[in-house]
Amino acid sequence: MEPVTTVEGRAYPFGLKNVDTDIIIPAEWLKTISRTGLGKGAFEALRKEPGNVFDDPRYAGAPIIVAGDNFGCGSSREHAAWALIDMGVRAVIAPSFSDIFSGNAFKNGILTVVLPQEAVDRLLEVAKTDPISIDLENQSVTTPFQDRFTFEIDPFRKSCLLGGLDEIGLTMAQGDTIGTFEARDAQTRPWLVPAAA
Repeated sequence: MEPVTTVEGRAYPFGLKNVDTDIIIPAEWLKTISRTGLGKGAFEALRKEPGNVFDDPRYAGAPIIVAGDNFGCGSSREHAAWALIDMGVRAVIAPSFSDIFSGNAFKNGILTVVLPQEAVDRLLEVAKTDPISIDLENQSVTTPFQDRFTFEIDPFRKSCLLGGLDEIGLTMAQGDTIGTFEARDAQTRPWLVPAAA
């Protein structure tokens, strides 16, 4: 997982409330276990509408989505986070998120920023013309117009995102401790050690 320190750039001024994971990535895209290529299916139903924000060239490759309340509700498909990553999204700002989506996003290196509706409304306006900057270390969202909004984040999640540590990375970071345990355990319970081939 890539570390997340700052996420800067244009943002999709999406704003739709109650966007469920079936809107983020439709069920027909769930047949794969690959994390690549899902960006093509992201927001597929919405992209069929003329003038949709996701196909607007002004926002092409935007790393941020400014969304509405209850983003990521619905089923617990991790493919939703994979699709967002594949389309280049590294952060989503909304008044609230589904707990399961928020967890899946975190585990895949997407920063979910919870801000009050008034702040989200302001960012939706700014996103139409200018970039937005998210600073994870200082837990702030800023704009070129001197707007500054602070957000809360679980300290463990913040540490993992800053360090680029997913569950495998966290386990690998404990390699010395695990090795010490295994060596000690092999001495105290030798019958559990596999025989050499």
